[in-house]
Amino acid sequence: MKVTHIMLLLLGLLACCTNRKNHELENLKDDIEMKTETAIKNKESVRAFFKALENESVDQLVSLFADDAKHINPYASGLFPEGADGKEEIRNYWTPVFPNFDGMEFPIEELYAMEDPSIVFVKYIGKIKLKNDAGLYENSYYSTFKFNEAGLITEYVEIFNPIVAARGFGLIDKIK
Repeated sequence: MKVTHIMLLLLGLLACCTNRKNHELENLKDDIEMKTETAIKNKESVRAFFKALENESVDQLVSLFADDAKHINPYASGLFPEGADGKEEIRNYWTPVFPNFDGMEFPIEELYAMEDPSIVFVKYIGKIKLKNDAGLYENSYYSTFKFNEAGLITEYVEIFNPIVAARGFGLIDKIK
């Protein structure tokens, strides 16, 4: 009799553990699906960012940012703006950029959502045609984008080689 009770108890525990494991697996699956969807959405926003630059559309570009977003240029080197705080400063940062060039391309070489899919890393090339047939400015870039739950950019960090930029714009003697 005691063996039967023990067997029933063990079967009950096994069933309970199996149900718990199935529940945990379902939760894990849901979490992975949500992270994958977020990663895809945020990577598309990064592509839209570069498309807006290539289209020279300030409105399109600014619409991708949250009101309190930050644009950070850690290697501005005293030659270029260090960035912008807030959507309107981001608009003011980019508005004078487009009229200075005769076209821009930003081919993406690598694009990854991080383990936290609200962060996206991108490696790309900037190919910018200078006005008055003054040549082509080209630099390699690495950037990170951080997104809020609404899918808007909260932080954009642009890392570029300031020496290449200074040479490209005839400012090499002004590096600080």
